[in-house]
Amino acid sequence: MNFNLSEEQSMIKDSVARFIADDYSFEQRTKNVAMEHGFNPATWQTFAELGWLSIPFPSSLGGFGGSAVDTMVIMEEFGKGLVAEPYVATVLLFGGLLAHSGEGEIQQELISGIIDGSLQGGFAYLERQSRFELSDVKTTAAADGELYRLNGEKTVVFNGAAANKLIVSARTAGDQCDENGISLFLIDTQAEGVSVVAYPMMDGQQAANITLNNVTGAQLIGELHQGFGLIQAVVNDTMLALCAEAQGIMQKLTDTTVEYSKTREQFGTAIGNFQALQHRMVDMFVAGEQTRSLLYRAVCSADANSEDALKDLLALKVMVGRAGKLIGGEAIQLHGGMGMTDELDVGHYVKRLMMINTTFGDADYNQQKFVKLSTQLG
Repeated sequence: MNFNLSEEQSMIKDSVARFIADDYSFEQRTKNVAMEHGFNPATWQTFAELGWLSIPFPSSLGGFGGSAVDTMVIMEEFGKGLVAEPYVATVLLFGGLLAHSGEGEIQQELISGIIDGSLQGGFAYLERQSRFELSDVKTTAAADGELYRLNGEKTVVFNGAAANKLIVSARTAGDQCDENGISLFLIDTQAEGVSVVAYPMMDGQQAANITLNNVTGAQLIGELHQGFGLIQAVVNDTMLALCAEAQGIMQKLTDTTVEYSKTREQFGTAIGNFQALQHRMVDMFVAGEQTRSLLYRAVCSADANSEDALKDLLALKVMVGRAGKLIGGEAIQLHGGMGMTDELDVGHYVKRLMMINTTFGDADYNQQKFVKLSTQLG
């Protein structure tokens, strides 16, 4: 496999890295997450002007036509900078569902709004009882003329309070946990009957619980009853992107810890000179590099539409959960008491790793899926 980036990918990587170095310090990030919706609208507009919001979308929809590698490059740098802006919620989830569902007039209009930074979106799929199961859906949709009427409740909707539009999974046929019978619907968050309760997550980013009480005017996205396959495809793409973000975070934590060990003195010498601590930092480095290797494998499998793509992705998600716990825990311990403070960025990076681990299933859940898939494939 060739892991060298193309000239365009190197330019994207350098562009994001320069922005974070020059304009996205930890202090600025702290100010951003304290804003109304947990991010800075001006920073989001800068993302649009730099073209980052267009990268995952096909050229036929006005995008850059980027691959999984292009998205990986962006997300890894976002991880290093602990970027809080809703790239995952608006571009990868909401935009991804639109792009995968076809190239109609609605998709063209909304994706144009995403690319120019004027539209915020979100994907409402989780419910109180569903845990990590995407097919566990009690929210219902009933035909109302040419449109649909929605009733139900969705929880932990990323970017739910800032979103202008939402795509909602709802049951149009079948039993509560059936994969068949799930459909996707586009609604306006200002529509009558939509109630939004926003709250900050442990990583500083915002989510919302959304109640739908006889919400009319919902537009079907994709095919009726066939939404689960679309959901799974977009969630897999997004999970891969989150793993790339986690890789950036783990590299940042390892580098920061090594640098700290060179300046923090104990017993008259830098703590980095103690062999026991050197071994622990080597363990951090090895865990990060193992994750990087599996990330590259999963990205290449995704771009090649390999039959091993899902298996590689599940293995990667398990690795990210396990390696993230090791690296995050060591980073805090080797920084001592200050590693637990809000004033130091280390704890914030660790919290983001913990959130990534639980998004779309934690390491244990995805290991079970991996074993089941491996058994099926023989």
